[in-house]
Amino acid sequence: MQFRCGRFTLDVGTPKVMGIVNVTPDSFSDGGKYTQAEVAVAHALQLIEEGAAVLDIGGESTRPNAAPVTVEEELRRVIPVIEALVAHNIAVPISIDTYKPAVMRAAIAAGASMVNDVRGLQEPEALDIIAASDAGVCIMHMQGTPQTMQDNPHYEDVVAEVKDFLRIQRDACLQAGIQQDRIMLDPGFGFGKTRAHNIALAKALPQLLDLGCPLLVGLSRKSVLGQMTGNDVDARLYASIAAAVVSGMQGAHLLRVHDVKATVEALKVVAALK
Repeated sequence: MQFRCGRFTLDVGTPKVMGIVNVTPDSFSDGGKYTQAEVAVAHALQLIEEGAAVLDIGGESTRPNAAPVTVEEELRRVIPVIEALVAHNIAVPISIDTYKPAVMRAAIAAGASMVNDVRGLQEPEALDIIAASDAGVCIMHMQGTPQTMQDNPHYEDVVAEVKDFLRIQRDACLQAGIQQDRIMLDPGFGFGKTRAHNIALAKALPQLLDLGCPLLVGLSRKSVLGQMTGNDVDARLYASIAAAVVSGMQGAHLLRVHDVKATVEALKVVAALK
C-alpha cells in the first residue's frame, strides 16, 4: 500500500513511524519542551535521524480539557518550524496537526505535505483546502471536543460507529476529488473513548482495513496505557512500544509516536522475525 502526500509517496506496506513534534506549552507528555522554534527544529531533525518517515508538527494540544488556541497563536507556533525544516531540504514529509482551515492553508503554503485533522475535515472549508492541494490527509474520529471528549464517552457499538464515521468522511473526500491514495484513517485512540472502547478498537483494526486506506494509530504514552500498567506518562515507553508493535501486526500502516528510535528498532525486529 502507498500513501501520496505532496511530492512524497510513502510505501506503507510495512509499518512506518510518524515522529511527534509538539510546539505547545501544554501537551500531555512533552508540553513546553519544544516551544522555541529552533529547539523544535533540532528535535525534528533528530527524529529523522532516528528513523521517522513523517514529522507531525502541532501547535495546539488536544489532550483532554486542553485550552483552545487562537488561529494567530497556532500559526505563530508552527509556521516558523515548517519553514525552517523546508529550508533544511529534509527528505520526509511534514504533516500539520490541526483542524483549523486557516492553519491548514498556511501550513501547506509553507511546505507541509499532509494534514492530520483530529476533527476529520468537519470544519467548514477544510475539505475544500485539501481538495485544492496535492496534500495527503489523515481523517481521525473523535467523539466531542478535547474539552468534553472524556466526560462520559458512550457508544452502542464503538467499532461500527467509528468505522461508519471514517467511511462517510472518506467518501466525502473521494466525492471532492481527493484520490484514495491521499487519504489515511485514524480511529482516534483516547479521543472520546474509555479504556474498553480503546481496547475494542485496537482488536478491531483489521476490520478497518476494508475501507481501503492506510491506517494511522496513535497510542504513544496515552492514558489507556497508564490504566493498563499503572505508570505515569513519563514511564510508558515499554507500553508504547508494545502498543505500536501490536498495532503494526494488526494492520496499522503509520504509527504516531514520541519515542521514534525505540519504536523503529522494535519494528525492525518484528519485520525480521515475522
